[in-house]
Amino acid sequence: MLATDRVSAIFADARAVHADALRLLDAGDVRNAAERAWQATKRATDALVLARTGVEPVISSDRARGIGRLATDDDAILPLHKRYHIALPYLYGTCFSLGICEPIDEVERLIRGMADYISDAVRLAGFADAD
Repeated sequence: MLATDRVSAIFADARAVHADALRLLDAGDVRNAAERAWQATKRATDALVLARTGVEPVISSDRARGIGRLATDDDAILPLHKRYHIALPYLYGTCFSLGICEPIDEVERLIRGMADYISDAVRLAGFADAD
C-alpha cells in the first residue's frame, strides 16, 4: 500500500472512530465516548506523522515525539500539538481511565472538538480533499 493510501485509510478510521465517540456521547456513555475520542485523536495524529515523515508511529512515545518534532519544524502544527497534549490526559487519563468526567460540558466540548482536530490534521498533512 502506498503511503498516501495508508494515510487516507488512517484518516478514514479516525473519522469512523470519532463518529462512534459521538454516538456513545449521545447515548450518555461519556466515559467510553472520551476513550473513543482519544482513539480518533491518536489515529489522526498517526496519519499526520506518517504523511509528513513517511514513518507511521507504532507506540505512544513515537506518536508524541513525532508530533513534537513536526511542531518544532512547522509553527502551523504547534496548535495541534498543544491540543494533542490536552486531549491525552483529559480524555484518556482523567475521564476514561479514572472515570472522572467532570465538568461534563468541558468533556463533551473536547469530545466533539476532535472533529476539528481531525480536519486540521488532514489539512496539515496535505490531504485537504480527503474530507
